[in-house]
Amino acid sequence: MPHNTLRTARCAALVGPYLAGKTTLLESLLFAAGAITRKGSVRDGNSVGDSAPEAKARKMTTEVNAACFDYLGERWSVLDCPGSVELVCESQNALMAADVAVVVAEAAPDKAVLLAPLFKFLDDRRIPHILFINKIDALGDQSVRAVVAAYQAVSARKLVLRAVPMREGGTVTGLVDLVSERAWRFNPHKPSNLVPLPDALKADEGEARRAMLESIADFDDALLEKLLEDMAPDPGEVYDSMAHELADDLIVPVFFGSAENDNGVRRLLKALRHEGPEVAVTAARVDAPPSGTTAVQVVKTLTGSHAGKLSLARVWRGEVTDGMSLGGERVSGIFRPFGHEMTKIPSAKAGDLVALGRLERVTTGDRLTDGGRGNHGAPTDWPERPTPVHGLALHAEHRNDDVKLSSAIQKLTEEDPSLILETAPDSGELVLWGQGDIHLRIAMDRLRSKHNVAVKGVAPQIPYRETIRKGTSHHARFKRQTGGHGQFADIQIAIRPLPRGSGIQFEDAVVGGAVPRQFIGSVEAGIREAAARGPLGFPLVDVVVTLTGGQFHAVDSSDMAFKTVARQAMAEALPACDPVLLEPLLTVTIAVPSDFTPKIQRLVSGRRGQLMGFDARPGWPGWDEVQASLPQAEMQDLIVELRSLSLGVGTYVWRFDRLQEALGRAADRAIDQRRETLAAQ
Repeated sequence: MPHNTLRTARCAALVGPYLAGKTTLLESLLFAAGAITRKGSVRDGNSVGDSAPEAKARKMTTEVNAACFDYLGERWSVLDCPGSVELVCESQNALMAADVAVVVAEAAPDKAVLLAPLFKFLDDRRIPHILFINKIDALGDQSVRAVVAAYQAVSARKLVLRAVPMREGGTVTGLVDLVSERAWRFNPHKPSNLVPLPDALKADEGEARRAMLESIADFDDALLEKLLEDMAPDPGEVYDSMAHELADDLIVPVFFGSAENDNGVRRLLKALRHEGPEVAVTAARVDAPPSGTTAVQVVKTLTGSHAGKLSLARVWRGEVTDGMSLGGERVSGIFRPFGHEMTKIPSAKAGDLVALGRLERVTTGDRLTDGGRGNHGAPTDWPERPTPVHGLALHAEHRNDDVKLSSAIQKLTEEDPSLILETAPDSGELVLWGQGDIHLRIAMDRLRSKHNVAVKGVAPQIPYRETIRKGTSHHARFKRQTGGHGQFADIQIAIRPLPRGSGIQFEDAVVGGAVPRQFIGSVEAGIREAAARGPLGFPLVDVVVTLTGGQFHAVDSSDMAFKTVARQAMAEALPACDPVLLEPLLTVTIAVPSDFTPKIQRLVSGRRGQLMGFDARPGWPGWDEVQASLPQAEMQDLIVELRSLSLGVGTYVWRFDRLQEALGRAADRAIDQRRETLAAQ
């Protein structure tokens, strides 16, 4: 397609590490396009994005922000995505709606590793992407090529430098476009000025241009023939080749500039306009339903006290009108987003990014079609929900809020699928799981600001168990005389340990009717009730209790009496059985770049863990997977330390392995804490 052909509405996503300057770049793009007349800033809390109270308080993007605008007669939607690794689910979901991603990175080679997971995600899904090296004014004595080389080391796709910098006194003051071979001098906060190509730059520019052409010629035979024949390709041919190779995720064009000063931003905007894929290309890439069908993709769920539920969605094909049926539900309102502002519109066409009202059964990831075709669920390549790595037990600060706490959290998990709510089976605690402490603190702030539920979070209780090391026999009698019928029950039991994983077992070995058959079930019920809290204060496991004999009274014996004597027998006998604490052990698989693997051994051993070995991480060149066995009690802030050791990119998955005896200070501390907890109840 010729590079100057007008296209339908398109969508770009701004992604990259925390502090790379994505929200500042969004402001600069909006300013350059004329969508705003005055730029806001993250620092002052008045930017189009980051308008939520949680974002302003932290001066960081805490959720996807969308802004729609017109530029040179074309409709654009830009999604500003969080940079925090703890909010990666937000960014990944948003990328599923984009025609092209702009990866925003600093001019800092030592931070290149931060882009490795992002580049892999984009390449796995063939999402076209551009690299924008921001804060170029902080480049110093480094060369742009050295920065690009560092980022190339973590990208499977070829990075193609699109410009070379002009410098004055060690400061980057402009750029030379390698396709048009025109030089532009930066004019902060205004369009750059066209200037003659400096003689001192001609050799470097020529070398860089040849490298660029050779890179794109790897995928363009016609261009390769011209290069081999020393023929200068027409700029239009180069632009078209770039556009096709970008759309096919074969190359990653590299631009640079300063969003803070609006330098290089218009050049980026023009590249997006001329070379970014259109929605029909993207719809084919994501295997959207064929033409003739209205199809939309939901990428985020929003809830508000006034507008109710909104589904942020990209229209792949067809037209969406207010009141039509999508996914088996009636659309109640179509809104065009611009930060926190929503403008109601009558319809949306292919390419548009809109918020659809009141689709109550629709969730993030759903692909919807019109008429009776219904909800098709998430596409097969939809991002998997990340394994939770940090949990907090939530308690309402005011008891009156206990009832609405669960429903409020349920709405949060609709908005952010990487939040998982569970009720701990042992403690009954309401535990919210997520991707780190910041992630969960943001969720708690939203409970307060959006749902008027103030909560406090504490570390969840560890599901310890206890068992016995030796057996014993015991005789117990329960006798109570009252004004009418009394209470009488007498039993003899034998207790012995079982292999790990056996649970609590009961055996009836009574002979001769010493305990009538109708009371045997009551004895078992009493034993199981007593096993819910052993002598150390934790549930008892891996024990068999055998009823060997007893006595009864024809009038005073009852189910209640035999249940009571069973509990009494357990309480009296278990302390003599050498009770021992069992703690849960987890198998943890830690993924880090290979350079950080030696640090993981110290991390594991410092948390009473055992290193099981490591191997190359499948599909991740330069990364390792470290297998370790760790007590669950040592996992609470593991992710914080792991990220600290790995520049923020390390992660892990875990699963329960087994229960193991806990000894020493760790066991004593757990038992003391349990006693304090029980005493406070």
